[in-house]
Amino acid sequence: MTPDPWRSQDVAAGVRAAARRTPGKTAATLGEASLSYGAMVERMNRVTHGAAAAGLGPGVNAAIMAGNRLEYFEIVCGAAATGGAIATVNPRQTPRELGEIARDCGARLVFADPDFEEAVRAAELPEGCKVVVLGAPYEDWLRRASPTPPAAPPDERETFAIPYTSGTTGKPKGVCLSHRSRVFGFGVHAALYGCFSEADRFLVTTPLFHGGGFAFPMGALWLGASVDLMPSFSAEGLLEKMGLGAHTGTFVVPTQFHAMFGQEASALEAFGRHAFKSVICNAAPLPEETKLEALDRLGEGVLHETYGSTEAGVVTNLPPWDMRRKTNCAGRPIPGQSVRLLDEAGAEVAQGEVGELFSDGPTLFNGYWRREEETAAGFRDGGFSAGDLAWADEEGFLHVVDRKKDMILSGGVNIYPREIEEILYSHPQIAEAAVVGAPDARWGERVHAFVRPAAGESPEAEVLLDWCRERLAGHKAPKGLSFVEAIPRNAAGKVLKKDLRETL
Repeated sequence: MTPDPWRSQDVAAGVRAAARRTPGKTAATLGEASLSYGAMVERMNRVTHGAAAAGLGPGVNAAIMAGNRLEYFEIVCGAAATGGAIATVNPRQTPRELGEIARDCGARLVFADPDFEEAVRAAELPEGCKVVVLGAPYEDWLRRASPTPPAAPPDERETFAIPYTSGTTGKPKGVCLSHRSRVFGFGVHAALYGCFSEADRFLVTTPLFHGGGFAFPMGALWLGASVDLMPSFSAEGLLEKMGLGAHTGTFVVPTQFHAMFGQEASALEAFGRHAFKSVICNAAPLPEETKLEALDRLGEGVLHETYGSTEAGVVTNLPPWDMRRKTNCAGRPIPGQSVRLLDEAGAEVAQGEVGELFSDGPTLFNGYWRREEETAAGFRDGGFSAGDLAWADEEGFLHVVDRKKDMILSGGVNIYPREIEEILYSHPQIAEAAVVGAPDARWGERVHAFVRPAAGESPEAEVLLDWCRERLAGHKAPKGLSFVEAIPRNAAGKVLKKDLRETL
């Protein structure tokens, strides 16, 4: 019989290969604790057998509600090796929300961080669902399971993880990510960013339950690098890590730049000691003023801005050499991605015109968990839209103007909040800004701005409104402005504009 040369590539395949090459090499660190590749794979195997004994398998899932911990990777990879999937839950979820997610995905097991055990115990979990608390109970559970590798890898086309959308517009939906989609992404990311090889050390600053927060460090592990986990983000902690000059890559969100730039000048000297080959910025638009300061502090050849979604993965990338010549730009499609900008009728818009961004490529998700109608609504002619609007310039670079749902319609004219937010961010007394549409009896909607002043600043609302009036057409300038102590954001750094609109 002729051997079948095809091999399914699951999210753990690269980790297993790295463990065979260099079993003693450090795979992951968190503070003083560390885990070698050999130990990670053995523990991964034990998770697989323990999860299978609990009933996990094709169509039968698990969930994890935890902060950044060394166990996170082995649990996700180990549970997925059963053929089932694991829901990666935001630890900020309430017991009610966790219960809804666990019941929605049919969780048979829930892995719980001790810090969130109370919330997990209070949740209305599916009947028969077991809770495994990380720490001593989890270690006991592991010891009772076999360390032998699973008989065969899962099909790469099947779902391995189900992160849930942030729910900024409604009830969260489970995003079904296939092994294949993420493995393809790992290879492309390595080519784009150059910081995922065996010689690299990747710094993890964002929550692992978040799409990019897991995908980038998992890609580093898949390719044999080491990852260093921050238990949670703090500006001081990230600057301290940067100052060590020990890390070659990291992924950040724009709010982290804002937090770091607000630190004392002595702390900001850490930017001059970093050893990053690439700093990848994603998850929310990077304001132009923030981008320019980041470029000045990081130096040339380091910063990348990407656009993507949990459902589609990374879609576009703006590389370092185009950063200064392209403003408010998300870059061009990465290898393997095809992008079209479509009008309401489904026709491609002309160059320079705004259309809804649809992407098509091997990193697309499998659909929303048991939400056939919502899945179908996101696709058009094979391409998927996360609801973003963009235009393309003469070189094919994409400029994302806003979320379709956040566009303001005033007097029949489309107004894109991001353009106004860029003007507000350029004012020296403003630290953060968000713009939404407020109800208006005459115009339908009017532009309203929410502003968090910079530390030590007390700007006057009328001064800021005049700043906008001088720089924007009359219909775009905010008609009202509110000062807030903080702009509400989800864990990925995306502004919760639904919450702001509700205050109006």
